[in-house]
Amino acid sequence: MRDLVVFAALWTLGWGLLWRVPTPGPARARGPAVSVVVPARDEAVNLPHLLASLVPQLRPGDEVVVVDDHSQDATAEVAAAGGATVVPAPPLPAGWAGKQWACHTGAVVAVNDLLVFLDADTRIAPGGLARIAAAGAASGLTSIQPYHLVPRWPERLAAFFNIVGMMGSLVCTPLGSRLRPRGVFGPCLATTTGDYWRAGGHEAARSGVLDDVALAAAYRRAGLPVRVYGGRGTIDFRMYPGGLPELVGGFTKNMAAGARAVRPSAAMAVAGWVAACAAPLVLALRLPGPLAALCYLAVAVQVGVHLRRLGSFGPVVALAYPVALVVFLAVFVRSLLATYGRGRVSWKGRSLPTR
Repeated sequence: MRDLVVFAALWTLGWGLLWRVPTPGPARARGPAVSVVVPARDEAVNLPHLLASLVPQLRPGDEVVVVDDHSQDATAEVAAAGGATVVPAPPLPAGWAGKQWACHTGAVVAVNDLLVFLDADTRIAPGGLARIAAAGAASGLTSIQPYHLVPRWPERLAAFFNIVGMMGSLVCTPLGSRLRPRGVFGPCLATTTGDYWRAGGHEAARSGVLDDVALAAAYRRAGLPVRVYGGRGTIDFRMYPGGLPELVGGFTKNMAAGARAVRPSAAMAVAGWVAACAAPLVLALRLPGPLAALCYLAVAVQVGVHLRRLGSFGPVVALAYPVALVVFLAVFVRSLLATYGRGRVSWKGRSLPTR
């Protein structure tokens, strides 16, 4: 009975951690002109989808700057054909990570008063750029985690990474904006140019793996607020279309450093909920069959509700959630070993320090 009470408490905690996913409000009036900066390294496959969704939404005075980060494919040619201004990234200076240097390079040449940084694998929903710009025009840094499109089964194994990431931000609890996030989501960032340089820009986050977490910290040091939203109806992405190896590599790069960045209380709460998700598999050995099955179904329903707001995962992923949970735990251990053992991770042909 005690095990069942603990399970019920942690399962209930899971509802509070992802009570609601805030989304950007409607754009009620035209704001300042936007400079969209896209850091791109070997993104010839992804860029056509982004630019096809983005360019038709540009208004007079807006611009799209694609920073070609020493790509080995046709990134520059594809970007130019899609209507973007292409800027080659200068040689990478010592102490800088590639993405941060590309973002900094784009910000330097941007001409408008509002900056929007987008990853090349994102896609903007109709009217989405106006909503992103309206949110970014407020003081501080706005981050929007894209809605995750997962058409293939290997991509759906990212289920728990999505849930845990949003839970750890603490913006989805009933307390909402009263709990300030420590980090942001890097695929979509928006800020005024003045606030960007006041916080130190990407130079303040020039090294390391998690540029988004370091950038959020720079804004907080400058006394500027940080906001996090979910992207459903505004922006989406296919994060790892290359399948399981790409998924494992990408999350290995981010997970352990991301866990270190969240508040300790948030990390403990999320860990408790993850334990509740694993509990039905253990309780099956200690409880009557129907009661253990009810616990399993309770977790599956909860996972399914959470995933609907974060991506196109579908009910089958929720019902088979232990598979995604095992992948999540295995990659987390792998990330810990890479982060605190070797002290470096590899991504897109570069070795990145994790300390």
